Amino acid sequence: MMILIPFLLAGVFLVLWVTRRGSTLTRVCRWRQDRVAGPETWRCAVCGAVTQGAAAPRHCLRHAG
Repeated sequence: MMILIPFLLAGVFLVLWVTRRGSTLTRVCRWRQDRVAGPETWRCAVCGAVTQGAAAPRHCLRHAG
């Protein structure tokens, strides 16, 4: 029974790591489609970062230049 606890902890850590690595968004990132600038323009309502794309970004662009 004691040998299962490290495997259980490793499994929980692995699941949390896999689900977290797909997105770097923080709670403060709020992407909104800016239809005035174009149909594929996205603007962050918090920091003002702007990007082009068919879907909302999954990564924070706050420090991207």
